[in-house]
Amino acid sequence: MSIFVPKSKKPGANARAKSKKGSAKPSLLKDKRLPKLVGATFVLIGIFVLVSGVSYLFTWKIDQDKILNNPFNALGEGELILANWLGRLGAVVGNGLIYWGFGFTSLVLPILLIGLGLRQMVGATLSTWYSRAGKSILAMVYCSMLLSFIFSSANFPWGGAFGDSTTDWLSKFMGNLGVALSLLFVLALTFIIQFNPSFSWNGEFLAMPDIKVPSWKLSWSELGLDFFKKKKEKSSDQDFPSEIEEEEDEDEILQPGFLTKFMKENDVKNPKIDSLKDIDDLEALELEMTDISENYVAPDKIKPTLEIEGLSNPSDIAESFSEAHIPPTFSGVQDKVFLMDQENEEHSEPYDPTLDLSSYIPPDLELLLEYPDEKIQIDRAEVEANKDQIIETLLNYKIEITKIRATIGPTVTLYEIIPKPGIRISKIKNLEDDIALSLSALGIRIIAPIPGKGTIGIEVPNKRKQIVSLKEVLASDKFITGKMDLPIALGKTISNEVFVADLAKMPHLLIAGATGQGKSVGINTVLMSLLYRKHPSQLKLVLIDPKKVELFPYAKLAHHFLAFLPDQKEPIVTETKKVIYTLNSLCIEMDDRYDLLKKAHSRNLKEYNEKFVNRQLNPLKGHRFMPFIVLVIDEFADLIMTAGKEVEMPIARLAQLARAVGIHLIIATQRPSVNIITGVIKANFPARLAYKVASKVDSRTILDMGGAEQLIGQGDMLLSIGSNMIRLQCAFVDTPEVESVINHISDQQGYAEPYYLPEFVGDDEKIQGSDGMTYADLDDMFEDAARLVIQNQHGSTSMIQRRLKLGYNRAGRIMDQLESVGIVGPAEGSKPRDVLLYTEADLDGLIQRIRVKN
Repeated sequence: MSIFVPKSKKPGANARAKSKKGSAKPSLLKDKRLPKLVGATFVLIGIFVLVSGVSYLFTWKIDQDKILNNPFNALGEGELILANWLGRLGAVVGNGLIYWGFGFTSLVLPILLIGLGLRQMVGATLSTWYSRAGKSILAMVYCSMLLSFIFSSANFPWGGAFGDSTTDWLSKFMGNLGVALSLLFVLALTFIIQFNPSFSWNGEFLAMPDIKVPSWKLSWSELGLDFFKKKKEKSSDQDFPSEIEEEEDEDEILQPGFLTKFMKENDVKNPKIDSLKDIDDLEALELEMTDISENYVAPDKIKPTLEIEGLSNPSDIAESFSEAHIPPTFSGVQDKVFLMDQENEEHSEPYDPTLDLSSYIPPDLELLLEYPDEKIQIDRAEVEANKDQIIETLLNYKIEITKIRATIGPTVTLYEIIPKPGIRISKIKNLEDDIALSLSALGIRIIAPIPGKGTIGIEVPNKRKQIVSLKEVLASDKFITGKMDLPIALGKTISNEVFVADLAKMPHLLIAGATGQGKSVGINTVLMSLLYRKHPSQLKLVLIDPKKVELFPYAKLAHHFLAFLPDQKEPIVTETKKVIYTLNSLCIEMDDRYDLLKKAHSRNLKEYNEKFVNRQLNPLKGHRFMPFIVLVIDEFADLIMTAGKEVEMPIARLAQLARAVGIHLIIATQRPSVNIITGVIKANFPARLAYKVASKVDSRTILDMGGAEQLIGQGDMLLSIGSNMIRLQCAFVDTPEVESVINHISDQQGYAEPYYLPEFVGDDEKIQGSDGMTYADLDDMFEDAARLVIQNQHGSTSMIQRRLKLGYNRAGRIMDQLESVGIVGPAEGSKPRDVLLYTEADLDGLIQRIRVKN
């Protein structure tokens, strides 16, 4: 009988089997890739939140009304476009972080999250991060309350919802003075805990304490970046994480006797140092230097060129050691350091207004077209035939001439004649129609005499006309190198020279001409000239187009070059009602600019901007860089017929006063009659541009003389500047060229919001309230805002915005409405407005009276 005995397994076999089984499926928590993935996620989320918050600082005015009350509904609106750099999600996140959080200081949170993610990715310890995070969060809470208290009347949520609600509760609990003292106490307490200063009195009554600030020595660990230090390499057999090695240089302290030793080693002989009373003075100076060096890290890089020669006293020696990076504490040195810092501030770099759009690229001339008829084709036979015909015609009337010469232009040729002595000029001038008949030409114009010359000019149209392209004019040296504030290239003279004028010196331009004579092309030429030479920060255009079809392509430049009212849907003004508001708004802008010029002691915009660029004006006092504003009205006659004095009066004000503050007008009309171009308008428009008109009366209306009725059309024009009269051929630019230039500009990054003109409320939008007060169209939240202001006796836009959860623009409009009916007083800078009603009963009575009148 055989007995089966099973084989015994080796010791530890089961354990090894279990170990192998366990190793087949490693634990997810022990996977080395997990912390890296978590860290990368933290970094990505932190960057997203940080960019959203930073974008909120620049786009909050535009986005807040759309996302404040229903942020999550805004995420689902596919057609909603927000200005935040990260779209709708970025706008919601930024608003939640800053507005509903701790305000500006909330940006600390994504920075901490990014630091945590980086530590997770590199496998560094978190002990230092925890310490830094705790201090940062406490600082964030304190700064949130501090900013809310300081900027309580500001529209921007500097302290966020936490700071606003906390300071509001504390101010009611202990008053504003108590809150200020509490904040100062916390600041002093933190300073003492962190720095532990020693207050040693000098023994004098009311003497200042000697505060010894502890030495600063920043290491990788203190900055929270110790995971970038090189790790110690362990044995390859061990799988232990390497420890972080912190290498700190040993401080070298100046020892007593160093100055004497230095002089002996370098064999320095200085009679001025020898002039010290005795060796005790030198040793005392050395001891004072040694005390300074004890609180300073690594002063081993003292300049060997100590320049002992030339030092006249201990203060000079101290100044020399300050060059060697030793903190000066000697008498008089602190004042010199302060003066040096002040000098550096005064010589800071000038302000550059173009930096906001530093990537802006001006249009290129290649966007404009060239035309085959640009070059002058001189027909000598035609010129000689005209000369002979002019001489023969004049001889028929017994008018002899001694000389005749021709100047060929793009559309007309000027024939200059010198009559014999004794010939009356008026006799030649009366032969205008007879000469035109003999030459079979249209539009003969006689200039008798030519200003500045002893000749009489006869302008005869060419049979072959030249096209003056805008590209050719803009490429000229006069336009490119001319030093003008607002250069406009109008075209060419009859002597075939490019004509460029400065709109800032005109200072306004009145354009008139019959339909189809080139008036709209001339306006496009002026606008194109300005777009080619100016940066968006230097120029703003206010475009008024009652015809609604001429200037609409420029609407794409809303975020670059255009200026309009805040509540205006379209950037191009077309409605008569909006035209009146825009003109009155420009008058308000003009008055505001004059106030700034008065404060800056400047006579005009150019002087003011130079002071601002050189940082001689403080932006905190309301000063700002002011661009030129050019108002363009395409059809002025239509506005006069529909609005009359409501349009004429603000235009007259602007024409009289606005030139000094950089506001210039270009007005065009096809009906130059006296009821359209009145005496008030003409008196303030010394520069006038006339295309072909129907009659001599119209020519005299626009130019105060005849001649415009003799023009041949198609861009042929007369420019009157003062007493000078210049005949020009307008540069031609076609609609596709205009659109190409506009598309080039609009495709580039623009400003976050357009340049808004001051808000203006017309009389037709005002409702008569109680006691003669005006009352603007009511907002849905007007009554709630009024009760809130009266209950708190505190009139500020920020409180309405915060308590009623409204956007900045809407809260500002409600505050204007409260002022218009007499609930609050006018604005007084950054101070809250005075509340003029004290009880809700007074408010109910006011609202009831308004409702009855409506």
